[in-house]
Amino acid sequence: MKPTLLLSLITVLLSVGGSAAAQSWQLVWSDEFTNGIGPDWVFETGTGSGGWGNNELQYYRRENATVQNGQLVITAKRESFGGMNYTSARMKTQGKRSWRYGKIEARIAMPAFQGVWPAFWMLGNNITSVGWPACGEIDVMEHVNTGGTVHGTVHWSAADGSYASYGGNTTTTVTAFHVYAVEWDASAIRWYVDGVKYHEINIANGVNGTSEFQNEFFLLLNMAIGGNWPGFTVDNTAFPANMYVDYVRVYQQGATPPPAFTTTIQAESYTAMSGVQTETTTDTGGGLNVGWIDTGDWMSYGNVNFPTSGTYTVEYRVASPGGGRLSLDLNGGATVLGTLNVPATGGWQTWQTVSHTVNVNAGTYNLGVYAQAGGWNFNWLRITRQSTAREGAELSEADAAENIGLYPNPVAGQLRIRSAHPLGASRFRVVDARGATVLNGALQAGGVDVSALKPGVYSLVVTTADNRQLVRRFVKRE
Repeated sequence: MKPTLLLSLITVLLSVGGSAAAQSWQLVWSDEFTNGIGPDWVFETGTGSGGWGNNELQYYRRENATVQNGQLVITAKRESFGGMNYTSARMKTQGKRSWRYGKIEARIAMPAFQGVWPAFWMLGNNITSVGWPACGEIDVMEHVNTGGTVHGTVHWSAADGSYASYGGNTTTTVTAFHVYAVEWDASAIRWYVDGVKYHEINIANGVNGTSEFQNEFFLLLNMAIGGNWPGFTVDNTAFPANMYVDYVRVYQQGATPPPAFTTTIQAESYTAMSGVQTETTTDTGGGLNVGWIDTGDWMSYGNVNFPTSGTYTVEYRVASPGGGRLSLDLNGGATVLGTLNVPATGGWQTWQTVSHTVNVNAGTYNLGVYAQAGGWNFNWLRITRQSTAREGAELSEADAAENIGLYPNPVAGQLRIRSAHPLGASRFRVVDARGATVLNGALQAGGVDVSALKPGVYSLVVTTADNRQLVRRFVKRE
């Protein structure tokens, strides 16, 4: 976490234009901070040597990192501790988790005031043996002081042994949540905000001494106060100040088939919309549906994660007296994934499930449902990744109704299963609406005891002995 120094020669030699080729990413590690801070983080404490090498003004404490509402919160405080006038937190995966290449991203919202320095970054595993900057450093995101500029930078030892760095920047609303990411392979490192690339460096064949970036790196999150880059004037009226991290995720390319993935999104859970209203539904599970959908109306669902690149089945629960048409898109219509006719189901509360398949590159997006032709109601959508182990083996609810059934549904305790397929030696997973596995194990003859689950909508994924995956949605009630 060092200030950016642009070297004109390196700028000329290392800047690479154009967009990266699509990658087949698979989610290999994440901390969603749902039930606390995961076990792969180690906290650094104290003032560090020379203020962590930057003459920073804070004392790092474990107590300044908490989880609130499913988000990591790093809090900087104005308080005297350990001879310093401020406290904050700094955490890393060193000795626990590290990676060579991948797509590394975090969804972060942070403060902006004079003297603040939040960062999401990486250091080479060999730092303890070769020191900095010879170990290499990848700053996924740094921000200093006021304004909305975010920086992406690398630091290393050049071919002649001198210190080198190369950075770029872009502007965004840093106090709102954004996804900050790098895509890193043997040839290049590329920086993104919300999927839009703003910077790139060529590291192919260790050009200009960049061979450090062919090694494994670990992750760091911290929020410094003051230091060589932001300066030593601090706005003391800004404290306490919070840096929020919704999740940290690491994707890599690999041949191992990824685990089953399905997630259900309730239609009324939009983060933004235009023209629609909600109403009580008579569909199974109750709750609300979205209605009054006219041509040109839309709903957007933020923070939707596709853990691997590939083909997904997207199902929609719809009702319509006369039919209509919808399209699915990413990031405000920047990428249209596909379109689908909404059939005439016989009434505004006569429900039917329709589906189509789309291809998506791994990542986290704002997912949009757009009414190309209105006149339909919408209750939920479900996203299921098609199996890579056996193409077509993973069945959606619409396709698998005769192959797997769940009862009672809604259920309070024991969820029983009927299936046209033999279920001996099968295993199961229960997946919540965010795509997280909340229950798993060997399938028993009596079904699955879901009494410990909180009320909500879940999906049961059964993997049979012949590697067939059966997926069915259920509602857990009190």
